[in-house]
Amino acid sequence: MNKNLLIYVVEDNKLFNKIVVDYLQKQGFRRIKFFYNGQDCLNAVKSGEHPDIVIQDYHLEDSTGIAVLQAVKKRSKCSEFIFLTANEDMEVAVNSIKYGAFDYIIKDNDLALKKVYNKIEKISKMLELEKRNQLIQRMMVVILIVLVTITILMVLHGVFDLFGLKR
Repeated sequence: MNKNLLIYVVEDNKLFNKIVVDYLQKQGFRRIKFFYNGQDCLNAVKSGEHPDIVIQDYHLEDSTGIAVLQAVKKRSKCSEFIFLTANEDMEVAVNSIKYGAFDYIIKDNDLALKKVYNKIEKISKMLELEKRNQLIQRMMVVILIVLVTITILMVLHGVFDLFGLKR
């Protein structure tokens, strides 16, 4: 797993924010930024950062998780969101996924952070596959260009031979 992902933790409960950040650091993640409100998270994205993963609460002092998700996705389309919240409302969970969250995890017990880790692992694998796919696509374009160039050169060579033209 890529431990160099840029991970944002957006949680207004300072104690729980620290628990999440400490847990991720203990798991070996090196690039973690934490925010106590949605606006600070948005300001970081507006300044040009593109987090790979945003772990956030649904209810924030200044916003909702969906509002933060939508605003971040406008500037950083590839950012993945994991909601980590005490909100057990099924409609909120469904809407979060509908608006682009990768998953919605309830802060119900000690397993919540392990679930977050498992989701990060899945996102990391997904991002690696996307990078490989992009590399393969670029290689295919190069191969296609080479094949077209060879074909054109062969046709030109044939035309020169047909008309007895010297090169």
